[in-house]
Amino acid sequence: MAEGQLFKPEKDYTKEVDKQLPEAEELAKDNVQAALEKLSALEKHARQASDLASTSRLLVAIITISKDSGDWGLLNEQILLLSKKHGQLKQATTKMVQVAMSFIDEAPDAEKKLALIETLRTVTEGKIFVEVERARVTRILSDMKKEQGDLNAAADILCELQVETFGSMERREKTEFILEQVALCIEKADWTQAGILSRKISTKFFARKPKKTPEQIEKDKKEREEKEKNRSMDDPPLEKEDDVTDLKLRYYEQQITLAKHEDKYLDACKHYRQVLDTESVEENPEQLHAVLQRVIYYILLAPHDNEQSDLLHRINSDTRNSLVPDEQQLLKTFTIPELMRWPIVSERFGTHLCSTDVFSATSASSDQEDPKAHSRWQDLRKRVIEHNVRVIAKYYTRIQMHRLTQLLDLDEEETESYISQLVTAKTVYAKIDRPARVVSFAKTRDADEVLNEWSGSMKSLLGLLERIDHLITKEEMMARIQPVGDNAVKAH
Repeated sequence: MAEGQLFKPEKDYTKEVDKQLPEAEELAKDNVQAALEKLSALEKHARQASDLASTSRLLVAIITISKDSGDWGLLNEQILLLSKKHGQLKQATTKMVQVAMSFIDEAPDAEKKLALIETLRTVTEGKIFVEVERARVTRILSDMKKEQGDLNAAADILCELQVETFGSMERREKTEFILEQVALCIEKADWTQAGILSRKISTKFFARKPKKTPEQIEKDKKEREEKEKNRSMDDPPLEKEDDVTDLKLRYYEQQITLAKHEDKYLDACKHYRQVLDTESVEENPEQLHAVLQRVIYYILLAPHDNEQSDLLHRINSDTRNSLVPDEQQLLKTFTIPELMRWPIVSERFGTHLCSTDVFSATSASSDQEDPKAHSRWQDLRKRVIEHNVRVIAKYYTRIQMHRLTQLLDLDEEETESYISQLVTAKTVYAKIDRPARVVSFAKTRDADEVLNEWSGSMKSLLGLLERIDHLITKEEMMARIQPVGDNAVKAH
């Protein structure tokens, strides 16, 4: 008989178990060892006969008697012994482990609790049929380490689990495990590992589902019941259609933390937009106001590129921005190709922006909630200056350096620095002639580019002429106008 393989019972030991279990429980009051030997003998017969129900009952009874005796060392010994029996049934072992897990909270002290957890981890190691139980026990151990203040050990223990490969675990529980792993990595400042683990979660799981009618709910319920009837024991459990809003908010909170740590402002903006697309947030005016603010803040902080520009204009068209008028006005100034004077921007919006935890006009101090708040304020100043440079490049081909510094409210050194950064990022094209103190934004073109432009213009011109000829011919046909030459011949 293959180990753990389930056969049709050769003999039913239910009656023997019903008879001997009460006797063994009574005997255990005086002699625990004798009671265990009595049940072990019957367990062997039931196991060899592949009687799953009886074997499961006997395994549970043996470990329960061991626990009730108060000898936790005996309990650990029996769990190890029973799991290693030749031909032990998988389902019986699973049942025994599940019952043993319920004893963890009953342990009299932390030492015995830890010993039982380690025993269960040893029993379940490398066995797919108890992978879910192993994961739950490991999580309990990780929580114990965290309570003791050993954050590194807690993270290492929990992160060794590859729960995304567990077919028998429900998707919600998998997500909770991975979120806990990411949270521990963030707490111990292991940002790289946290980013890797967070990518194991598919955001499709958090997608907002349309509301169903009562008829659809009833239909889905019947289909689920039918699938549950046809499901075999080896198939994974059916996914429950429960609300995952709590997991979604927790996931995006972690993603925002990771994005803010790495100064990925565009990613932070996208994550806040996903939070915004949550029913509970939309129905809470306070949360909605805070999230709308941060969506605008982080899109403004993001470096300019095609994606950022597209998202900026889409956010600007959101009608809900009227709930945050100051942020709406600031956002609108970035969409208009006009100069923004930083002193005026700072005076107009500075007090309001620095009242949030996102910005701070003063350098980082210990009483600030976010140590990067001041750096974000500096980044906002950079974005305003970069916007002004792009506007100037749009309207000027050449400009004197002193005039440029006046428009940007910068000194000459800072002006050169910002232009150099934008040229390096290929946001604008510029050349600085230092001896002449002139900045040129006109891109020089070689002979090939000029010739190609001329060729394209000629092609367009010929196309228009052909179109005009076609329209004239069409009009002549519609009006039935004869050529002038024919009329002259008839006149003679």
